[in-house]
Amino acid sequence: MHYKALTAVSLTALILGAGAAAADTWRYAFEEAMEEVQGKYAQKFKEEVEANSDHEVQLFPFGTLGESADIMEQAQSGILQFVDQSPGFTGALIPEAQVFFVPYLLPADQDQLVSFFRNSKAIHELFPPLYAEQGLELLTMFPEGEVMMTTTEAVASPEDLNEVKFRVMTNPLLVESYKAFGATPTPLPWGEVYGALQTGIIQGQENPAFFIESTKMYEVTDHLTRAGHNNFTTAVMANKEFFDGLSDEDKTVIQNATAAAFDYIIEYQTGLTEESVEKIQAAKPEMTVTTLTEEQRAPFKATAEAVEAKFLEIGGSQAQAILDQMKADLAAAAGG
Repeated sequence: MHYKALTAVSLTALILGAGAAAADTWRYAFEEAMEEVQGKYAQKFKEEVEANSDHEVQLFPFGTLGESADIMEQAQSGILQFVDQSPGFTGALIPEAQVFFVPYLLPADQDQLVSFFRNSKAIHELFPPLYAEQGLELLTMFPEGEVMMTTTEAVASPEDLNEVKFRVMTNPLLVESYKAFGATPTPLPWGEVYGALQTGIIQGQENPAFFIESTKMYEVTDHLTRAGHNNFTTAVMANKEFFDGLSDEDKTVIQNATAAAFDYIIEYQTGLTEESVEKIQAAKPEMTVTTLTEEQRAPFKATAEAVEAKFLEIGGSQAQAILDQMKADLAAAAGG
């Protein structure tokens, strides 16, 4: 465990939490702030669990228990009962989860996207055994919003990313994707990104608009580019030993809370992207916001095949099955 990364406050919270476990207190950590998408989902999950059981859910937003690697280790060891983490950080642990970083694989159409996440056999049937092998019960995955690039220089083509040190999550396929885009991918923990942009160690990063706005990434970059290459995906998991040891009644409470929170967070995101872009422009009027045309996107889209091939090479033993099923699920979501 990376206890050195924990603050005195978070260590105290863990100690208190451990004592409260006998009183049916469940601990849930996530990678964002309370008022960001994962935090809103977690609050709805907590509300549903507490309304329908005698359990209490204790929430730990980003930073209170360390970085993403720390909360994953804590979830696997049973210190945490629940964790929300993007496949961007679990890609090394569960290689098949890197499929979500094949560019232009997920649809831009919101209705198709939601249908995919709600009904995907890859998510609901193929991924759970892979997570179980790592001591995790996969409860759900959900989209958080269109991924956008923020950079210190304008981007209209892969050539504009040449030699740009671009922060990516610690995910091998995302590294390959940005290499294919022409950038110099630089994996960094989230807590180091603002300072690295401020000091010029890196010159770009990607995230959904709400996160760019709430974390003020626009303060240390000058250009926001909508290349339409992805939608940020996250996964909610439980410690498997904890989950398997629950009564059927408690499992049902968790499953129902998961479903209710999924519906809530999809509704919550309606209009959130455009609202966040407007807030960014209001806070920094000189920030350019560029939506690439289909012609401009073409060379970025042309990299997808090579990145997909790399996924099949590094994406684990089930990579082909996962990719094939996802494509079938996406075709079904599109009505094909």
